[in-house]
Amino acid sequence: MSNKVIMPKMGESIVEGTIIEWKKNIGDFVSKDEILLEISTDKVDSEIPSPFEGTLTKILFNKNDTVEVGSVIALIGDKNEVGDSEDQNKSEEISLDESADAKDVVNVGDNKPNQPVLDEELNAEKNIKNKRGSKFYSPLVKKIAKEQGVSLSELESISGSGLRGRVNKKNLLEYIENKKSAPAKYPDSPSSDSKFSKTHKMDHIRKVIAKHMVDSVKTSPHVYSSVEVDMTDIVRFVELNKTRFLEKYGDKLTYTPIFLEACIDSLQNFPLINSSLINDDICYHQNINIGLAVALPDNNLIVPVIHNAEEKNFLGLLRSASDLAKNARSGSLNIEAVQGSTFTLTNPGVFGSLFGMGIINQPNVAILSTGSIEKKPMVKETEFGDAVFVRSSMFLTLGYDHRIIDGAYGSKFLVSIKNYLENFNSNKEI
Repeated sequence: MSNKVIMPKMGESIVEGTIIEWKKNIGDFVSKDEILLEISTDKVDSEIPSPFEGTLTKILFNKNDTVEVGSVIALIGDKNEVGDSEDQNKSEEISLDESADAKDVVNVGDNKPNQPVLDEELNAEKNIKNKRGSKFYSPLVKKIAKEQGVSLSELESISGSGLRGRVNKKNLLEYIENKKSAPAKYPDSPSSDSKFSKTHKMDHIRKVIAKHMVDSVKTSPHVYSSVEVDMTDIVRFVELNKTRFLEKYGDKLTYTPIFLEACIDSLQNFPLINSSLINDDICYHQNINIGLAVALPDNNLIVPVIHNAEEKNFLGLLRSASDLAKNARSGSLNIEAVQGSTFTLTNPGVFGSLFGMGIINQPNVAILSTGSIEKKPMVKETEFGDAVFVRSSMFLTLGYDHRIIDGAYGSKFLVSIKNYLENFNSNKEI
């Protein structure tokens, strides 16, 4: 009797995952809790241990396939249950491309689909029609078509080899591959344009980021406000204490915990910034969970979260930010570490950008961008009149959701952070 391996639920809001790599091949023996495969979600990549011990008899989804949570992705049983490759491909085609869900594939020994399920699928086909066309397409085929930019009219032109002439996954992928290699027939294909030196597909994480950014711009009308901050005293504080912090606490002192303190103080006074708009309800969060945008070595981005940040002191914020950044860059974040943010802080200034205009990290309603710290002449009032001094200056830019936050409220929040930073006690002992 085979055991079904299920695509696990990696978090409350996770509904699907993409298979990055199978660590075992069909016919391999797998110990319980041994790593079976690696999956990627829109939050984090994870290694998935085997829930059973036995022989991997069937793999129902391939590398780069996106699978819904709860779907059967593999079978583990006795080595005698391993089917030959031809029968397995037929079984996979039914489960993947003909909408007979993988969880309904049984009787691994003879590699035949569950007949009642198949009959039900055939009957359902008679009543299901694509709203914009005469053919029926499985959810997987429609998903791939959408991701690859294949229009409905193109789909209808593809000859299908699946059940009752349906277009299955194999047919669609062959069409897409032929389209890439035939620039004369498909003039819109990137490969037909000689001005490109090379092209390559976005990886899964880049696709997720792209979709998240587009969805955010579509959801929230973005408004931006900026202020200039005199950072001289903070720069002095960091320079004087970075060696002591490293020796005493084992962590490098950066500007991040100071920015976090300023955000926490201001968020408590401007609770609308720490809210989410759900349908027509403005929902105020009880805790302050600050997401920190972290650039990864592969040029992608992830936003791990400091949960309950209002409960942490300066040292706690420093250690939390440092640990999250290290874990993000090493790929060792767990799913909880990237969920539940209520406000986001991003620092393009660390790469030399004068200021940034970040895109809101849904379902947040605001994002704060910190620019680079630059020395410049600034006019200051003194007891002898106005005078020009060389000071360390930085721009702060707040992006906020104009559906619920107006310019006055957003600007007041931003000025509150400015005031906190410019009045920072650089002589305090930590």
